[in-house]
Amino acid sequence: MEEYVREPCPWRIVDDCGGAFSMGAIGGGVFQAVKGFRNAPVGVGHRLRGSANAVRIRAPQIGGSFAVWGGLFSTIDCGLVHLRGKEDPWNSITSGALTGAILAARSGPLTMVGSAMMGGILLALIEGFGILLTRYTAQQFQNPIPFAEDPSAPPPSNGEQQQGAKGQFQ
Repeated sequence: MEEYVREPCPWRIVDDCGGAFSMGAIGGGVFQAVKGFRNAPVGVGHRLRGSANAVRIRAPQIGGSFAVWGGLFSTIDCGLVHLRGKEDPWNSITSGALTGAILAARSGPLTMVGSAMMGGILLALIEGFGILLTRYTAQQFQNPIPFAEDPSAPPPSNGEQQQGAKGQFQ
């Protein structure tokens, strides 16, 4: 199994920004399609037009908001990797907190602190879940410890000695 390796830092920002835009545009498109369908006047033609109109207007805006978040997060993450010299979950948690604080800067210091806490907590949960999932899947693929003696195994052939349960040769 090939190990997942992220892009190097300057390109990671572009990659994450594009991925975040795509995720926001697709998710926002689905959400806006349902919302536009429900809020349009009765009639199949009106509802389909309302749905398409809502997607056309709002999905790129939602995708752009996601792209800003993803780009800022990756920029801070790359800066922390460069400053600290290592890549670990603390970089992501700190990046999430700083991203939340920076994006809420126009709303005042109290909102910045709240957004920073939410960003840090959210990223801590994501990183913690990732670590737990990695540990769980790693345990599944460990080789089982062979039994000292297998009672159903045939006896050793051509003069080999078999080692017993207490480590003595029989």
